[in-house]
Amino acid sequence: MGEKDAKCADGVKYYRLSEIEEQNNFKSTWIIIHNKVYDVTKFLEEHPGGEEVLREQAGGDATESFEDVGHSSDAREMAQGMVIGELHPDDRDKFATHEETPVTTLKDEPSWWTNWLIPVLAAVIVTVMYRMYSEESDA
Repeated sequence: MGEKDAKCADGVKYYRLSEIEEQNNFKSTWIIIHNKVYDVTKFLEEHPGGEEVLREQAGGDATESFEDVGHSSDAREMAQGMVIGELHPDDRDKFATHEETPVTTLKDEPSWWTNWLIPVLAAVIVTVMYRMYSEESDA
């Protein structure tokens, strides 16, 4: 049994980092997000951010980039269909900064002050400035 065939007792397929790094071409493009291995080859042309974004991360850990973009829950759900396995536990320490990073999603509800308070304050400031300018012009 080779490295590629390593399986956990629960049936999860593990890939070594060296195997994932080799999948960085037009025929096969794999990325790692939160220690899961994704085959994004067939998704390259459909990716809303363009295929270059995925190709830049090909063969490596894309966790930080994936989280920085703030993918929607729909995108996260779609990504689950591309999971082909997990990064081998022996290789996870190479990405220690991303290991066991909790994923939290915020509701897309902006707070009231960003919707009301800031525009109201801006209107008040503009009004005060206009009145001051008008008084100087009349004098």
